[in-house]
Amino acid sequence: MRRALLEILACPVCKGPLELRAEEEQGDEVVTGSLRCPRCDASYPVVETIPRLLPPQAGDSPRQPEQD
Repeated sequence: MRRALLEILACPVCKGPLELRAEEEQGDEVVTGSLRCPRCDASYPVVETIPRLLPPQAGDSPRQPEQD
């Protein structure tokens, strides 16, 4: 994602501004990293230059492996 995109992106949960934490960049593209909302503390990954801005679902929790 391009850094300029931050000007128009907002948190899908509370509509607050997002902060970018880049882990890998190529030129003016952020390849991997995360977007964090300081207002509600939600975090969204940037994977292969694409910001994944899916809001958390109510009641979602990490899946645990099934035990026999």
